[in-house]
Amino acid sequence: MHDLAFNPLSANGYLSSLGAFGVFLVLFAETGLLIGFFLPGDSLLFTAGLLCTTSASGSVHLNLGAVLPAAAAGALLGAQAGYWLGKRGGRTLLARSSNKHLQRGVDRAEEILDQYGHGKAIVLARFIPVVRTVLNPLAGILEVPTRTFAIWQAAGGLVWSIGVTLAGYALGSSIPSIDKYLLPIIAVIVVVSLIPLALEIFRSRRDGEGKRSEG
Repeated sequence: MHDLAFNPLSANGYLSSLGAFGVFLVLFAETGLLIGFFLPGDSLLFTAGLLCTTSASGSVHLNLGAVLPAAAAGALLGAQAGYWLGKRGGRTLLARSSNKHLQRGVDRAEEILDQYGHGKAIVLARFIPVVRTVLNPLAGILEVPTRTFAIWQAAGGLVWSIGVTLAGYALGSSIPSIDKYLLPIIAVIVVVSLIPLALEIFRSRRDGEGKRSEG
């Protein structure tokens, strides 16, 4: 467990070492700072909810009353920070990044904004890894009205952060002695949380190959 605390890709590591504050920290960084695109937001929320159902004497036990506010605060404040950074100079930051996953996220975020409009796109982006990192500064760059962004990011942020956490809590509550199955369940959660990202990468590569064949 001590080793996991230093693994930036391990949701369990953040939770075991930082507790509810780890939830706030990861969500703020993932949704507000471009460098946080790799952080495990989905799996962390679900795992946090799951760990709220473990026995108090277990290796990791969290309090739902602390996790939910931390999750909501991290998601909402992070998005606003990302929007503010975008308005201040986000285009320069994005242009300097050479990370392919981040650039694909930018392209996908622009597509979603064009296809669904500001409100739906801001909400939908919450559920897509990487896209939820870049859409907030992108909204600032594109000068989405501050009030419009604040309303829709709050709605999407609350549904995402609280909903995924409560889903984990519901699963943990439905399985007696959840502590015995904790590691395999967390492993499954991590795999499932990577599916949207894998689909986005596959989609981007397919579209790229299609454009090259047309050219």
